[in-house]
Amino acid sequence: MKRCTRCVMDDRADPTIAFDEHGVCNYCTRALEDAKTVWFPNQEGQRRLQALVEEIKRDGKGKKYDCIMGISGGLDSSYLAYLGSQWGLRILGVHVDDGFDTDISKNNIRKLCSAAGIDLVTITPDAEQFNDLTRAYMLAGVPNLAVPQDNVLFACLYGYMREHHIRYFLSGANFALESILQRGNTYTPFDVVNIRAIHRRFGRKPIRKLRLISRYRVILEQKLLGVRTVAPLNLVPYERDRAFEELSAFCGFEYYGSKHLENILTAFIQLYWFPQKFGVDKRTSHLSSMILSGQMSREQALQELEKPACDEKLLAQYIDTVRQRLGFSQEEFDRVMAGPARQHIDYPTDALLTLGRKLRG
Repeated sequence: MKRCTRCVMDDRADPTIAFDEHGVCNYCTRALEDAKTVWFPNQEGQRRLQALVEEIKRDGKGKKYDCIMGISGGLDSSYLAYLGSQWGLRILGVHVDDGFDTDISKNNIRKLCSAAGIDLVTITPDAEQFNDLTRAYMLAGVPNLAVPQDNVLFACLYGYMREHHIRYFLSGANFALESILQRGNTYTPFDVVNIRAIHRRFGRKPIRKLRLISRYRVILEQKLLGVRTVAPLNLVPYERDRAFEELSAFCGFEYYGSKHLENILTAFIQLYWFPQKFGVDKRTSHLSSMILSGQMSREQALQELEKPACDEKLLAQYIDTVRQRLGFSQEEFDRVMAGPARQHIDYPTDALLTLGRKLRG
């Protein structure tokens, strides 16, 4: 295994990584180049933020809401919702309760939206059909088991943007904690052809009750609505530990363990599915991002990687919860975990469908 000499990304399960003559990887090199145009945790960011907030408020005049955002219960979206309320924005929050939220996450969302005065819409997809689709993804052996969750969220977001004539979508994407994301072992959540192909092959029940959105519909909605996606966390000095402290003081927000562990299914994906099936430790991305934003030294990151990613008993509970809710016996689950790892493009995609149509034409 080769590890970057500046961050902690490695080539253990990543064919897209490359190193220069100094042992520095392409991920952090590119991220630092991107930082020049996207990351402004300084006075320039304050200026840009003020102009952005004024623009969002002007666009929201005469409407019930200025903007919309997804609220997962994790730090990024929670901190952004808190800041947005402090800026005086009228936010419509949308949350997908897929049945895997932790109790801490549910309480955090409730307390945050109450204290911030945010109207929250909670979407509860049909549990039987949602679980069957997620189960199909596991049987397919593909990495991004969160595709159903993400697709349902954005389908609802665009629906509410249309209903309330909202143009601004606040994204929790940020340089400080996620400037580095492994490009391998992932896939877009908007390929409905791929979603349906996987479900046709491995699903057991219809998924007609699930609200899905294709990438073409996303493009159309963006044009029709004039959607602007903005990432305000790139315009403030966003520091993980301080953000938790501010949220705790504001509404009693509780720490839930680690990045993206506010949801049991997401925790299962991060802590078990990725490492066991694909050899991927997602902590390398998170820690490398913190190195680049100056919140952690490389030595501290390496020490973190030496520690267990999660308490073993808690992880065992998460695994058992996912197994049971998705309808796997222990034998079936073990067989899935021992089966081959595949990629989403091993199944039909909308790109392949387009190519097939061109060839037939």
